[in-house]
Formats: sequence, C-alpha cells, structure tokens
Amino acid sequence: MAPRGCAGPPPPPLPPQAWVWPGKMLAMGVLAGFWVLSLLTYGYLSWGQGLEEEEEGALRPQTGERPEPSITTISQPHLIFILADDQGFRDVGYHGSEIKTPTLDKLAAEGVKLENYYVQPICTPSRSQFITGKYQIHTGLQHSIIRPTQPNCLPLDNATLPQKLKEVGYSTHMVGKWHLGFYRKECMPTKRGFDTFFGSLLGSGDYYTHYKCDSPGMCGYDLYENDNAAWDYDNGIYSTQMYTQRVQQILASHDPRKPIFLYIAYQAVHSPLQAPGRYFEHYRSIININRRRYAAMLSCLDEAINNVTLALKTYGFYNNSIIIYSSDNGGQPTAGGSNWPLRGSKGTYWEGGIRAVGFVHSPLLKNKGTVCKELVHITDWYPTLISLAEGQIDEDIQLDGYDIWETISEGLRSPRIDILHNIDPIYTKAKNGSWAAGYGIWNTAIQSAIRVQHWKLLTGNPGYSDWVPPQSFSNLGPNRWHNERITLSTGKSVWLFNITADPYERVDLSNRYPGVVKQLLRRLSQFNKTAVPVRYPPKDPRSNPRLNGGVWGPWYKEENKKQKLRKNKTEKKQKKSKTKKKQQKAGSFTNCRLGVPRG
Repeated sequence: MAPRGCAGPPPPPLPPQAWVWPGKMLAMGVLAGFWVLSLLTYGYLSWGQGLEEEEEGALRPQTGERPEPSITTISQPHLIFILADDQGFRDVGYHGSEIKTPTLDKLAAEGVKLENYYVQPICTPSRSQFITGKYQIHTGLQHSIIRPTQPNCLPLDNATLPQKLKEVGYSTHMVGKWHLGFYRKECMPTKRGFDTFFGSLLGSGDYYTHYKCDSPGMCGYDLYENDNAAWDYDNGIYSTQMYTQRVQQILASHDPRKPIFLYIAYQAVHSPLQAPGRYFEHYRSIININRRRYAAMLSCLDEAINNVTLALKTYGFYNNSIIIYSSDNGGQPTAGGSNWPLRGSKGTYWEGGIRAVGFVHSPLLKNKGTVCKELVHITDWYPTLISLAEGQIDEDIQLDGYDIWETISEGLRSPRIDILHNIDPIYTKAKNGSWAAGYGIWNTAIQSAIRVQHWKLLTGNPGYSDWVPPQSFSNLGPNRWHNERITLSTGKSVWLFNITADPYERVDLSNRYPGVVKQLLRRLSQFNKTAVPVRYPPKDPRSNPRLNGGVWGPWYKEENKKQKLRKNKTEKKQKKSKTKKKQQKAGSFTNCRLGVPRG
C-alpha cells in the first residue's frame, strides 16, 4: 500500500478524441498503469531510508523475499514494545538534543508524545513493573537490581504480560535484554510467557563479544537463544544490529493475520560505550569522548528502529500495529547521557532519573500528532495492552497500573492521580532522617518518593542531585565544572515540589506547605502497609560461569533441592533416633532408681 499522501484527486474525463483509436489508447493505458504502480511500490519500500547507508550485517526487507500479503483485518492489534536502555530525557531530537534521531522524531510526531511519563530509576525495577503491572513493593524487588550472582528473579507467582497475551492467541517473542533473573530455569523468559527469546540475561555486557565480568574471576558468555547459549551467533556482530536482524526474521516468518507481541529490549545506549565506526562521522564536533560515543550508539539505535518499522510495513503488520517506545530510566551523565533541564540522573528519584522519553505510534490512534501531558507510568502498559488484546485480568489480581489507552488515543483524562516511585527500606539511611522529621507519620531516614497529582515528595537519600547542562560535556567529562552543585542542607531529609509548576525541582516547598507534606507521608505509610518483604539474597558461589561451561545461566538445580530435602529428612531422623535413645537411657536409669528399696 502506498504511503499516506500519495493518492491524488480522481483523473479528469477523457476528451472525445481519445476514443478515435481505442486499441492504441487501451495499450497506452495499461503501460501507464504499470508505470504508476512501479513508482508507488518504490516509494513504499523506500520509506525512511534517508540515512547514508544500511547498517552492516542488517537485513533489509526485499520485495523478492515475500510479496505484500493481502491481509484480512483482525480485531486484535499487533503490539510492539521497544525499550531503550539508559536514554536520557534530553537525548532525542524533539527534546532539543544535538544527537540526530530522525526516526524517533518522525514516529513521535506522527503519534502521541508522552510528556508526563514515568519509569523507575534503574533497569530491573522498570522491566519488572512493565511485565507485571505492579510496583516494586508488591514484587519484593524494591531494592537495587537483580545481580548476576544472586539466586533471585521475578517472583514466579506473578502472571506476566506475555502469559496473559498468550491466553488470547498472541504469538509472543522477546529480543534483547532480560535482566529479571535466571538462577533457575523457571525464571527464564521462555518460562515466563515468551514463545521465543534471543538476547542477554544480564544487565550489561560487551556489544560485540557478549561477555560480561561481574567481578574478577566471575566472567562468562551472555547471549541466549531460548534456553541455550547462542554460540552460533558469536560472530562479532554489534548487538543493536544483531537484535534488529532477529526482529526482521520473526516478522518475515509470522502470519500477519495472527496477532503478535514483540518485546524489543535493546542493550543500547547502556555502557560500555561502543558503536560501529561509521556512526561517529556526524559527531566529530563533540569534544567529550563519552558523549561522542553515546551519540554514535543512539544514532545506530535510531536507524535500527527505522528498519524495524520498515519491516512492519513490508511484511503487512504496520496498519494494525501499535508501537510503544520507552526508555527504562534516565541517562547517566558520566556515561554520556543528558537529562537536561531535569535534575539528577539514572539511579536517583529526582526527575532526571525517572522521567522518560516515551511515545506511541500507530495508525489505530484517533488523535495523531498530539502531545499527552497526562500522568502515565510504566505499570500502565500491562492493563492497557491486555485490554487492547481483548484479554482478561483476574479480579483477585491487585494491579498498580491503569488502562490509559483512551487517554493516549483520544486525549481523555488519565485515571491515574498518583505514582509510588518507590519505598526502599534497606537503602542507605539518611543520617538526618527521623520519625520526628516525618511528624511521627513516617521515618524520613528511609529512601522513598511519591507523586500525588501536582505534588512530589522525597524522603531519605534521593541520590545525586545536580543539574548537568549541555555545556558541561567538555573533554574532562561531566563531573567537574559547570554542574549546578547542590549541597543538601544540614538536617534535610524531606523535599516537596510542585512538579507541574516546577518540573526542574528548583524550589523546595516542604517548609511552606507542612500540611501537604503530612498528607503525602500518610499516603506513603498506606502504601507501605501493602509491601511484601524485600528479595535481595546474598551472592551464591555456584553462579560462577566457570561452573556452567563458561556461560551465565541457571545454576540452581532441582536435584540440589531434592538432595537438600533428603539431607534434611535424614538429619531429622537421626535427631529423632538420638532423642529416643536418650529418653530410653533416661527411662532405664529412672526405673533402676525406683527399684531400689527404701531404708
């Protein structure tokens, strides 16, 4: 089908002279028809190919591989969720970045930009909330990330998004970074609802070799196809391009008359800062080497998303698809990312850590080319996508997300009025925090953050709080100059901001509005009553890849569990037998004494 705007007005009626040689005119008409059709076909297939050249090794959809199918419309849309890693709030063209992102700009401009959109400040929490629709306090993942050596994963009693979509006939595929735990086989993506998985299990790794060292002597290979190490793909291909190839292959082999859910979790632009050489060409003017590398990585990612969109069109998915784009958290200035003009960075509860780049692009949107300023959180995708898929959410499941499709598509008010950013009871306590500072309602030494309508409250230690303007990216790195340094006031453990009026968190209102502070502290306390215990186990030495063929992967085996159970049973039996023997000895001794005659 030709792009929108290619269709012109109907042709004028033929003049009488045109009927003099009907045979000749008929032949000319047929030739003209073929000529127009060829032009339209060329225009259709060359959409978005404005970049200089196709990435090395990427698959460009060809008309010879598969003709455009005649699609019977299905009621369930194809769902494409693209998650970038560590992309800063400013790091997209339409937010004023010097980094060129023509694909993201175009898709966002033709869709709905989410300009009041929140995620979590680090990797695992955002991913867990997307796939379960629940806050961290309701899955036990409220502290830090799941580390490679921890016997921990997304709790198995949580129904995941792909599992719910499979119930209503969706084919489910994941490509990219998992980072939700893998210590046992039941934690793997293919056991959590995905028909296929191709990607990495850990939070980061080399983009070419796919190796990751968690600590000295703890190194291993981290590229999987389904449940096995993908050694066959160890060809030095840059992961952004390799993942795009896999997406293209999935789309090429899937019937567009059947609904598909594609979760594409790119590794980019997370450190280590690596990119193919040709993407550096446009950024030689950027002095700071980390920023230059980051820019090259983001340009490669932008081109990859163009190729994904092109594949959706080529293979007949696009017209019935919903594409959602999101970053998983804010950028890290020391690794090239920029959140300007927001405060803070990745790993913090300031806006720079949790306010994300996000948009929805779809022919199914009612209000295209708009900006949504309603409150949206990453947990909202779970009920929204299940509803779009015509699925069901069990009544007994307590979700923290809301169905916000009408908010995005039609511009209606968001059903969401608050966001619990997090409560982390084991994070380093603020030295100056106390119950007294929390009016006896809340211990302000605890790290927490909450948003209720226009108000945002932070307690404890919110993290690195500087503003890092673009000019700070000199050759020395964004650590030392031009930063607007903030020295937290002595005794400070509570902050209050009107985020609508002050999105950059420059004016603390906690002293001016103690009544509002108390209200938000009570709301925090209410949330905390529903929290489950934190899951953050110590390192397990059995996780070492050296013990698993040089591969990061499941190390907890059911055999170990059975052996432990048998051992425990044996120990219990031995204890019981020892106890019985002691009792028998004690009994015989007592009988002897009783048998002694008095006197």
